[in-house]
Amino acid sequence: MTPQSSFMVVAPVADGKLALLRALLASMNREPGVVDPDNDVVPFRQLDRLHVARFVVLEAPTSGDIAVYGMAPEPWPPALVFLVDIDGDADSFLRDLVRRADAGLRKIFSHCQGFPPSGDLLAWMKQHERPSAANYVNWIGRTVRQVREERALHAVLLQQLYHGAEPMPDALPSVVRNRLARFVDTERQAGRLTLTPPEPTPTDWRLRNALNLVGVPIALLALAPFLIVASPFLAYMLRAREKSDPDTAPLPAVDHVRRTANLEDQEIANQFTVFGDLKPGLFRRWVTVFLLWVLDYSARHIYHRGYLTRVQTIHFARWVFLDDRKRLFFASNYDGSVESYMDDFINKVAWGINLCSATASAIRAATGWSWTAPGTSRNTSACCAGISCRPTSGTRPIPA
Repeated sequence: MTPQSSFMVVAPVADGKLALLRALLASMNREPGVVDPDNDVVPFRQLDRLHVARFVVLEAPTSGDIAVYGMAPEPWPPALVFLVDIDGDADSFLRDLVRRADAGLRKIFSHCQGFPPSGDLLAWMKQHERPSAANYVNWIGRTVRQVREERALHAVLLQQLYHGAEPMPDALPSVVRNRLARFVDTERQAGRLTLTPPEPTPTDWRLRNALNLVGVPIALLALAPFLIVASPFLAYMLRAREKSDPDTAPLPAVDHVRRTANLEDQEIANQFTVFGDLKPGLFRRWVTVFLLWVLDYSARHIYHRGYLTRVQTIHFARWVFLDDRKRLFFASNYDGSVESYMDDFINKVAWGINLCSATASAIRAATGWSWTAPGTSRNTSACCAGISCRPTSGTRPIPA
């Protein structure tokens, strides 16, 4: 099995270069919201281990919302975010990426503060990496190659089933299956169909995964006496804050909604990016750290076969702390429209939205650009307003 990895670069945009950066990123699209995978800047189609990639111009239009808690808003200069979800380890992928797109990446990152034009690009990217507090993969071990080969298999099976030499309208299911299996064997032997067996699971990944599987429960068991004694007080502190918090959910600007809406639903999948402040105080900050720690464990060992709790439409998702854990960044790729995406969360995991609203003061949609590999609540009105009811601008899957 080949496990998946993720990588995320965050770098502030240099003064006076934001408009130039937006124009450069837009030039990589073949139409608004749809990237050209063969663009001259970053040729994504050549990266056969890449599931999804995204460039996001990360701004903080909701930073003023924290003023309702008596806190002075902290500035957040516009930043460029580059994130990827890939098969295999990140280090070898980044080396391959730099080899294929060195000039293009330098052109993009030259708009960032402190980027050395002739320096070590790979080292600079690693210096600006921001690890995820929690990461979700829909199906750990399902590679880009497997997705594409299974798509081809599905197409030839349908063709054979409905238009093959042996009509099978009245055959028993077992008979149909056996005939199709023989047909697939023949196609593979003739070299017209490829089904690559899984590669061995890397030993270091297997070891880290096993240590995490055992280590987290041991840590929770060690904390159990404290948690049992403290849980009533912690629950009271959280509930008291929930009841006393000011209610703030300003509506998004009309042009922002229109701009992002024009870039979504180009294909069957969309991408979503939100960013905002955590509510003030160490209590909420460490509650969020703990909950994301548990979520990361659950996504790694429990929800790794096609669903996240009851939601089955998410391909990849990540939660990342920024600005010394004062702000939280969330990004996902999912099937369907943003309305159906919100419906999944509101009707299936409303408890997650409640936890989010208990710790986050202002999380609103960002603006950005992304690429997807081919083939691959307590107050619902406030929730929808808080995310602008739209994902960030981005691209959709492009047929191979």
